[in-house]
Amino acid sequence: MKNKNIFNISFLVVMSLLLTNCNRSLSGKSSLTGLSFNDPNNGGYLRSSSFEAQEVPPGMVSIEGGSFTMGQVQDDVMFDWNTTPKQMHVRSFFMDEAEVTNSEYYLYLQYTKDVFPPTEEKYKNVYAAALPDTLVWRKSLGNTDMLTTNYFRHPAYADYPVVGISWLQANEYCKWRTNIVNLKKLIDKGYIKNIFESDSTRNFFDSERFLYDSDRLFEGDTTIYKKGVNVRTVRKKDAPKPSKDAFKGRKIAKSDGILQSSFRLPTEAEWEFAAKANIGNREYNIIRGRKKYPWNKKYTRSTDRRNRGDQLANFKQGKGNYSGLPGWSSDGSAITIKIKSYPPNANGLYDMGGNVAEWVADVYRPNIDNEANDFNYFRGNIFTKKMINKDGKVVIAGVDEPTVYETLPNGKVVPKQTPGTIKYIPITKKDQTYRRNFSQSNNANSGDGDLHSTRWYEDDPEKFAKKTNMYNSPKEPFLKTNDAGEEVMVFDSKKRTTLISDKTRVYKGGSWADREYWLDPSQRRYLPQYMATNYIGFRCVTDKLGPMNNSDSKTTRNPNR
Repeated sequence: MKNKNIFNISFLVVMSLLLTNCNRSLSGKSSLTGLSFNDPNNGGYLRSSSFEAQEVPPGMVSIEGGSFTMGQVQDDVMFDWNTTPKQMHVRSFFMDEAEVTNSEYYLYLQYTKDVFPPTEEKYKNVYAAALPDTLVWRKSLGNTDMLTTNYFRHPAYADYPVVGISWLQANEYCKWRTNIVNLKKLIDKGYIKNIFESDSTRNFFDSERFLYDSDRLFEGDTTIYKKGVNVRTVRKKDAPKPSKDAFKGRKIAKSDGILQSSFRLPTEAEWEFAAKANIGNREYNIIRGRKKYPWNKKYTRSTDRRNRGDQLANFKQGKGNYSGLPGWSSDGSAITIKIKSYPPNANGLYDMGGNVAEWVADVYRPNIDNEANDFNYFRGNIFTKKMINKDGKVVIAGVDEPTVYETLPNGKVVPKQTPGTIKYIPITKKDQTYRRNFSQSNNANSGDGDLHSTRWYEDDPEKFAKKTNMYNSPKEPFLKTNDAGEEVMVFDSKKRTTLISDKTRVYKGGSWADREYWLDPSQRRYLPQYMATNYIGFRCVTDKLGPMNNSDSKTTRNPNR
């Protein structure tokens, strides 16, 4: 018995050493050249040795990707071919388990006001551009002014989904969230000092500048950086010993995998895939029937014994009926309701049907072209590159160049780019030469509105630009100085036939103000990207890097679900 125990212990020790050596061979030495990574005696070439697996970001759940039928609806009363079924494949990603709330968006506003004080001339429009439109609650024949003054800021609505947010504002929130999550991570791991304790830096942080322009970040105060990635160093003979407070290690690089990948709005395909949650409606590799709602049942009321009859989402019950009879409320709220008030779908996501509809990233077109692409479909790509000055350094908006503002069609003045961030410019024709996968920077109208999708496909591009667009939508208004020297907004006075344009975005899902028809995840609607309503909110996603899932036990024959 004793010999058997000694054998077992010896076996475990040997296996542990073998596994350790295997891991070291993957991260410590190049298996193809023999050179050691992160070794100053071998050139100091980088490879991360600490990255194990991507962490689930705060407030998010992991969505395992796969194939599904996009646009498959059970009701199509308009017969407008707006939701033609298409087979698509979506990569794995992380998604917020619920909508962004008033309190979370208010945190963003407080930070923005602190970093970009509206009292300073150069920042006067930055904070105002981020404010939600609280007037979306007003109605000409409605007593709803209470909501315009209370819904966003009163603590009673702190955990309710934020509304009055345009697509443009939702995108800016996603960028800010990326920076704040990375800042908190760097502070917690001791890479940089807690800048919230210092007033000199104004608390501004940008993830990309941290990687590519760190010497000028924090107003050039490099003492903020406490340490970098540990590396093997060889101190030269007679070289002075570094001080205790000196920066140790090397600067953090993208290849270290320390920083959080960017947050963004979900694509339409990702949102619909996550809402349908077919992972809970399958048997092996077969989908069991068709789902009309994010939940498995074919009714909007619960059939469980304990909660039988309760509504499974917050939506408009009928004409003049937003919540049901007093004392026996059908869905619990006449307007929006606190997030997570209803059960999640099979993916662990709340309110994918009802409460508020949600912005997605895509430019709207009636047709989803899966012939052009059936993997991670997205319409709206604008390919850019960092702007580099003559000294070979990245150009910073508001620092190297003045902040540029634009006036939206609704009269709101917004910065084209947040001050302090790296400036990007569209890729050029030279960047596209001999490429087969893309041929232009702006791909919003690719295959549906561009030159090659019209009967004038043989025309010169400059000649085509002067012709009437396939989608004859109103042109954007512009500012003009009148005879009195005043700036006035000039609006398009020509007769137009559609609201579809390259700046019209999709929003998905039903809301508290919609009938149950819109609870179907495949239904889709659109709105100009600068407009906001009292029934559209948003949630964020971020890309999953590496394997589709992090569980070693799940295989095709052993799903373990």
